[in-house]
Amino acid sequence: MAATEEPWTVARLLEWTTSHFATKCPDSPRLDAEILLARAMGCKRIDLYVRHGEIPAEPARERFRDLVKRRSKGEPVAYLVGHKEFFSIDFEVNASVLIPRPDTETLVDQALRFLKVRGATPVKVLDLGTGSGCLAITLAKLLPQCRVTAVDLSPAALAVAKANAKKHGLEERITWLEGDLFSPLKSVDRFDLIVSNPPYIPTGEIAKLDVGVKNHEPMTALDGGKDGLDFYRRIWPGALAHLLPDAKVMVEVGFDQAAQVEDLARKSGYTNVKSVADMGRIPRVVIGSTGSP
Repeated sequence: MAATEEPWTVARLLEWTTSHFATKCPDSPRLDAEILLARAMGCKRIDLYVRHGEIPAEPARERFRDLVKRRSKGEPVAYLVGHKEFFSIDFEVNASVLIPRPDTETLVDQALRFLKVRGATPVKVLDLGTGSGCLAITLAKLLPQCRVTAVDLSPAALAVAKANAKKHGLEERITWLEGDLFSPLKSVDRFDLIVSNPPYIPTGEIAKLDVGVKNHEPMTALDGGKDGLDFYRRIWPGALAHLLPDAKVMVEVGFDQAAQVEDLARKSGYTNVKSVADMGRIPRVVIGSTGSP
């Protein structure tokens, strides 16, 4: 008598897919499997824990197979499901924008520390290269007194950012401008804080990146020029014309760039220049001030 094949329950699908991803995309195989199966089944990831014995319907299994194939080829999970959490806020993402990363939350932390000191006083923030809008929207959402101007060169990226702002009810608090860094601003525009997570990967290093990054995320959000510092050379001097007294500029940097970016800030005339480390103790944010030394 032939043995009956074990049914493809939620538990079995997760077990097989986790093992498969462990060899194809090993960073977080179990988490990836859970996120994709929840997407295919149209439920929350936490719901899978009480549905382990359930056998998903064939349409859901077919959707799951397609997602697993695409993930196995390196396509990022965030693009496959269309969203990514950042600072406990859900953001829509697609291949037009860089996927928000935990490292960038260090920049938000520092911005909040600076702006909260001002209490209920209205503050103006400029976000250069906004991408998905994660910086602009997070600051606007957490600080009601904050008005944000967000700039990006890509109309496709701005469309994603605007959709995220609408999703979180912040359309009236953020002004979106299309253009290259400071180019779409008026000469009279001044800000209390300028933040940016610019492209900072050296051109020659891009080929060495994970396949999910180099083959799927937008190159314009990655390539920082020959040494990765091209945008910092423009941001530090360019920001001076758009800063209020006692304002700050905060930029995210690559894992080995802090000292060089600090030097660029000092040569541009900033005071109290310093670096702040991320959770991995890597200098991740460089801060410069227009205030007294």
